[in-house]
Amino acid sequence: MTNNKGYLTAKRDAASDECLTPRYVVEPIIKYLKQKGYKKIWCPFDLDHSLYVRILKAEGFEVINTHIETGGNFFEIDPGEIDFDCIVSNPPFTQKDKILERLYAIGKPFAILLPQNSLQSKDRTPLFIKYGLEYLGFDKRACFYTNDKLQEIKFGSAFASGYFCKNVLPDLLRFEYLHPQQESYNNFGGGGGVLDAK
Repeated sequence: MTNNKGYLTAKRDAASDECLTPRYVVEPIIKYLKQKGYKKIWCPFDLDHSLYVRILKAEGFEVINTHIETGGNFFEIDPGEIDFDCIVSNPPFTQKDKILERLYAIGKPFAILLPQNSLQSKDRTPLFIKYGLEYLGFDKRACFYTNDKLQEIKFGSAFASGYFCKNVLPDLLRFEYLHPQQESYNNFGGGGGVLDAK
């Protein structure tokens, strides 16, 4: 029981949803997007300073990013008005059921980071059975920045996570090594003012 204490006591509220993904967790999905030939990526839960946005652009992708704070509500946006090949993001975990339903309804390729235990659910499993699912797992737990501490990654995550994908991976199940390194959220190429951003 004590081994699960971190997971059992982890927050599951709106405030805990705003965990920002570090470079070393974004990078493993890049090669698969390139292998598929995807060029235009929609990041529907990302502000301009998001490392998904910055790294994907640096890797040569055209990125369209939207966020509820700037009027881009994922559940209200008409995806037909956006020119994109694939959706990539770390969405709010508390909304994962609704997000997965919408992703499958949109019908385009996606790769979203979710807790590993999201693989099992009476609500989600029927979606996976009906539409299919690819999973990219890691050799260790991904850790994140929090909005109040962007100078360093908060290591010691209470849960494992991976990319839940549709039409992105070459197989149903893939694994990658993560290479954690402590760095400021601002350390990746010129995002001035990011440390103060929300």
